[in-house]
Amino acid sequence: MYKLKKIKSPFFILAASYLVLSGCSVESTSISKPNKSYDKEVKAYAKFVPKRQDDFAWENDKVAFRVYGPAAPLKGHASGVDAWLKKVDYSIIDKWYEETFNQTGSYHTDTGEGYDPYHVGISRGVGGSAIWVDGKDYTAHNYKNYKIHENGPEKVVFTLEYEFQTPLGRVNESKTISLPMGSNLYQVNSVFKLDGKPASLPIAIGITTHDGKATVAHNKSAGRISAWEEFDTKALGTGVIIEPKKVQDIKHISKETKDESHIWLFTNSEENGSLEYYAGFAWEAAGEITTQTQWQSYLDNFNK
Repeated sequence: MYKLKKIKSPFFILAASYLVLSGCSVESTSISKPNKSYDKEVKAYAKFVPKRQDDFAWENDKVAFRVYGPAAPLKGHASGVDAWLKKVDYSIIDKWYEETFNQTGSYHTDTGEGYDPYHVGISRGVGGSAIWVDGKDYTAHNYKNYKIHENGPEKVVFTLEYEFQTPLGRVNESKTISLPMGSNLYQVNSVFKLDGKPASLPIAIGITTHDGKATVAHNKSAGRISAWEEFDTKALGTGVIIEPKKVQDIKHISKETKDESHIWLFTNSEENGSLEYYAGFAWEAAGEITTQTQWQSYLDNFNK
């Protein structure tokens, strides 16, 4: 059994801001000092970033993602998945963080490689999950522990541990995420526990509509929900797919409260607590998937 690395107190984080922790090993990190050359290696890659409130980011040659860490403030942050839009095939995580830390650039500005215009906040972002009870979603704040199992170059695999309270009891989710090269979608294999025991739980997987700005669609026979919206004149498609027989319902629910409008796919974890699905995005500016029809076709045929 692997041992998950538990995130420590803020005092520890300050002391460890120049380290990347993975299991029992310690690696030096390229964000510890400026590096103007930037190795443009094409690879699948994951990174714990204590210097940015314990962010955890991952990428391949097509897409990049980020989730907030335990040091992020309670207000305005949750366990949804952020999309970092890239139009280059090489790794950008270290470079974008370092430029932001050193104030030589910002990952919110596109200077030719891509950027992060995608707002997550307290939403589910791109495929975050929730426990659904009596018409309401219950979610974790942010992950508590992490473990990197495989860190490229052809594939990245890691586990994030979540714990949160629901009307059903205390829920633990052990979420293993994998992303191989060439895929626009990351794979989720989660195990849910209720009060310490594996359980079949009502799960909702969501895609934010950014308060109704996105156009949503679904294909229940393909196990797909999707959204399509524009950022600075370029379109972004987001989506989730699951084995069709596991779809119980699909609903588009709009709310007036910021970040609470989503298209939801409803399912259940198995009796052993397991749940598998895929989520991700395609950006028009990357030049491969440029229309909503192409994006929906990509999702509907992904498992084939």
